[in-house]
Amino acid sequence: MSVRVIANELGVSPSTVSLALRDNPKISARTRKKVWLAANRIDYRPNAKVNELMTHVRLSCNESNHACLGVVSLQGTRRPWERSRHMQLVYKSMCQRAAELGYRLESFSLDECGMRPARFRSILDARGIQGLLCLGDSGLELTLPEELDEFAVVTVGKSLISPVHRIVADSFNDVSGVLERIHALGYRRPGLVLGSKLSKSCARLCSGAFLSWAELLEDEIERVPVLRYDKSNTGLLLSWYERSRPDVLVCIQSSEEILELKRSLTAYGYSIPADTGIVAVSETLEGTGITGVQQDQITLGEWAIELLVSRIVDREFSLPRSPKTELVEGKWIEGMTLTKRA
Repeated sequence: MSVRVIANELGVSPSTVSLALRDNPKISARTRKKVWLAANRIDYRPNAKVNELMTHVRLSCNESNHACLGVVSLQGTRRPWERSRHMQLVYKSMCQRAAELGYRLESFSLDECGMRPARFRSILDARGIQGLLCLGDSGLELTLPEELDEFAVVTVGKSLISPVHRIVADSFNDVSGVLERIHALGYRRPGLVLGSKLSKSCARLCSGAFLSWAELLEDEIERVPVLRYDKSNTGLLLSWYERSRPDVLVCIQSSEEILELKRSLTAYGYSIPADTGIVAVSETLEGTGITGVQQDQITLGEWAIELLVSRIVDREFSLPRSPKTELVEGKWIEGMTLTKRA
């Protein structure tokens, strides 16, 4: 069991739990007691590797001011998270976890002012930056310039196709979990809807989860053709819907696209969820009223920082022979677009 399990159970931060388990006087005696009782109840055992890492980080923090990690945009802007609610949440989580570990973040863009990789590397060296968090775009496939091969590098998502360690959403299991839920509610004619901006790798994973599930339940469900949906093509959506008549739409796309899809069906007289349900696997869903699984941005950001810091501590400053991928399950968001079928 992890520190996060205890933190979620008690409604406190993971850092509070970590300090309490070390009997740090900064944490009240009452809170420390609650943490220890919860830890004993779930048979918590500390991770020796993590303890070693944290000890190293705490000693490093005592020796100098906060070290710096570079956040590198492979797009045309230095701060791509400002254009995306999803990336805003990931970046905020990165900043918080980095600060807890004694680091600060500084943003860079390789495309900014036409900066060449060699010049960029000289800037990183001058500032003593050893670790890089590389951010791409979900619809692109990008490579890391060879001038950065000798840094510790971690990326979030799959847009960076170079052999680096990465933290990604567990799309396959998220889709599988959604399908189990709608089956339990009585839906038997699901239609898979893939967003037009979905990356090829994500589309393959989600389609694979859907088709393998449908194969296992071939005697219980009816097959519906997959729709690749572009919100500008309402006619395609309506013709597919009227021809296929799914009782629930399983949408793998942005919340903006899903809301537009819902508006289009409603405008043509279809009631959601009375006529058809909608369930989604998306980056963000909170506040939209759409039911489904949203990516866990807090964990994505925290794990990215922890993985990068561990590489720096272990002096791993080159592309790994065997890149590590850590999968983060999403969280269920209860909306108003599903109902129990008769």
